[in-house]
Amino acid sequence: MNNTAEKLVATSKATLEAAQALATKAQADVEKLVDLNMATSKSVLGESFAHAKAVLGAKDAQEVAALQAGLAKPMAEKTAAYAQDFQKIVASASEEFSKAAQANMADVQKGFATLLENATQNAPAGTESAVAFFNNAMAAGQNALTSAQNSAKQAIEAAQANFNAVTAQATEAIKKATKSA
Repeated sequence: MNNTAEKLVATSKATLEAAQALATKAQADVEKLVDLNMATSKSVLGESFAHAKAVLGAKDAQEVAALQAGLAKPMAEKTAAYAQDFQKIVASASEEFSKAAQANMADVQKGFATLLENATQNAPAGTESAVAFFNNAMAAGQNALTSAQNSAKQAIEAAQANFNAVTAQATEAIKKATKSA
């Protein structure tokens, strides 16, 4: 029984270390997003004031209209670039978390299987049917969990593909609009 407790403690320590690594990674990814947002905010603010000064210094309505028309292209390009940078950060974080979750779940399942095997071997006589029922229930639970993980992974991949497609389309539209104007 002591061996089982040691395995449980070792598994718990490994899980805690994995959680700490994920928390550190999450914090770094949030920092990247904050840096991106701050840089974008600073840039947009500076450009907005520069544009406002240019509009106030315009001599006639045609110059104002030209300034306004000239603002659309760079803003669209910057918006597409921001979306791509944001998507890269989020995709990297998502991939990292998925890998860690899968690895951690495999370790937990392995540890639980070992624990279950030890409990089964040490079960008192006459409890075979209860142990078999419990084993079947655990197997069904693990199968359901695996199925849910696979479905979640497919949903994340589909969302990522859709976001990539939309970003690519927006970037292409901006390029075409910039070339034609």
